[in-house]
Amino acid sequence: MTIPELHKTYLSSKSVSTDTRAIEHGDIYFALKGDNFDGNKFAQQAIDSGANLAVIDDPKYQTEKTVLVEDVLSTLQQLSSYHRDQLTIPVIGLTGSNGKTTTKELIAAALRPKFKVAFTKGNLNNHIGVPLTILSIKPEHEIAVVEMGANHQKEIEFLCSLCKPDFGYITNFGKAHLEGFGGIEGVIKGKTELYNFLRENRKTVFVNIEDPIQVEKSTGIKVIRFGQNPTADVQIKQQESKGSGLDVTYKGVSIHSNLTGTYNFPNIAAAIAIADHFGVTPEQIKSGLENYFPTNNRSQVTKTENNTLIVDTYNANPSSMEAALKNMATYSGEHKWVVLGDMFELGEFEKEEHQRIANLALAQNFEKVILVGKAFAACTTTDSIQFEATSDLLVWLESNPVKGKTILLKGSRGMAIERALPLL
Repeated sequence: MTIPELHKTYLSSKSVSTDTRAIEHGDIYFALKGDNFDGNKFAQQAIDSGANLAVIDDPKYQTEKTVLVEDVLSTLQQLSSYHRDQLTIPVIGLTGSNGKTTTKELIAAALRPKFKVAFTKGNLNNHIGVPLTILSIKPEHEIAVVEMGANHQKEIEFLCSLCKPDFGYITNFGKAHLEGFGGIEGVIKGKTELYNFLRENRKTVFVNIEDPIQVEKSTGIKVIRFGQNPTADVQIKQQESKGSGLDVTYKGVSIHSNLTGTYNFPNIAAAIAIADHFGVTPEQIKSGLENYFPTNNRSQVTKTENNTLIVDTYNANPSSMEAALKNMATYSGEHKWVVLGDMFELGEFEKEEHQRIANLALAQNFEKVILVGKAFAACTTTDSIQFEATSDLLVWLESNPVKGKTILLKGSRGMAIERALPLL
């Protein structure tokens, strides 16, 4: 079966799935393989669960309801690229070191009052997630937002070849995935592969006018600039917030977001600028953004019976950790604690960056600094509590109940620092 023929079958199917546990009647199942699993083994199970077709690459699982291809992943990617070529709606490509998922959700929220929006679910932003996102775009959708993640060179270039964005935005260039990129210069080179695609294909980029790297690296592309600077094409002002959320004004309209942290201002501003470009009114943007509430432990403020918790445990790298600590320092009150978990994928920079973040945390004069993980435990510090594992933290919290504190919890996903939430 050729890709155009497979696409015709896709158009008459309900959706695409790579997980037999989520199969719905009328789906196409793609039998992906990994280091520890082989989706081919579950092809018949997918068909029994209602899939009308299973795409496999192992002939011993072939039946009348399977399509045998050379490589399932490559076929999935080719199908998504072919589907993208049939679309006539605007596609916005998004990447960056920090804030990608939050910004993607904010963009979708700002556009939703006017458009039927297709956008990346969760953080399905890699070589599998991007094709699945593209194939989730249906005839009823009027605009799409595709998040692209990367931890090494040429990955964004490849993902752009699949989603072919008409518009692009890079949230920032930070110290994320330093091991794969080989340092901050490698991060900048890798992320700006999005700019290269937009430049070569005469597309449009949104640029935070306050970010000198964005301004410099986007030369030669049609640019829409946003920010607080009066010379911006779309001017958005950050206001003194009332309560825990972040407040901005845009075209005379005040918008109160449900996100904490001044580091979220560029994310909110990008969503406003993009919605503005597509003709969403200030009042519609206000409605969309004020009805967006962060989930999945991203910049969430939760008041419990005992404490006020700033929960940002979905992921962490040196840049996002620094921003979170500096934001925490602006909170009022004397009883401020920080609980920090190890940052992953730093390679040769691991020791240096963990020590720097530990020093920064201690310099803020928080009431208590708790460092969790083998890298943080190896830091030389004074006046901090250090644990080698999250389980050790939980044991300590059970023996030392905490009340009346404002607590930042932040760490890489694998540290699962959120396991401490029931004890706080």
